[in-house]
Amino acid sequence: MEKDNQTNITRETGKYDVSGVGTVKISEEVVGVIAGIAATEIDGVSGLNPTTTRGITQVFTGKRNVTKGVKVTIDEKKSTIDIVMSVEYGYNIPEVVQAVQENVMTTVENITGLKVSEVNIMVNNISVKKQEVAGKDAK
Repeated sequence: MEKDNQTNITRETGKYDVSGVGTVKISEEVVGVIAGIAATEIDGVSGLNPTTTRGITQVFTGKRNVTKGVKVTIDEKKSTIDIVMSVEYGYNIPEVVQAVQENVMTTVENITGLKVSEVNIMVNNISVKKQEVAGKDAK
């Protein structure tokens, strides 16, 4: 396990031993919020899409999930972030996905100190702006 000497962070699990006073753990949901924001900062990302389970949960509970489309798994050996998203029509999907992976990994590591081992992306939709669709219908 990799440790940061200044704050005694166990980077794989996100647990902190703060000056010997106690332990702080960053939840997977917090990491998910950070990852979701970082993903949507990239040009070409039109939105994050909830997984089927989360979408159904939102319908039945009425609660909005701020981490829709993001799943975070943190265990003793690695941390993984899975993102389901839409890309805007006309953008190069591999370039957008690579930019999202890099931004999510860097942002989560910088804000939390957690070592991210994988950022997996699933593009499950292409979004087209209404103006583009209206322009094509007029032809």
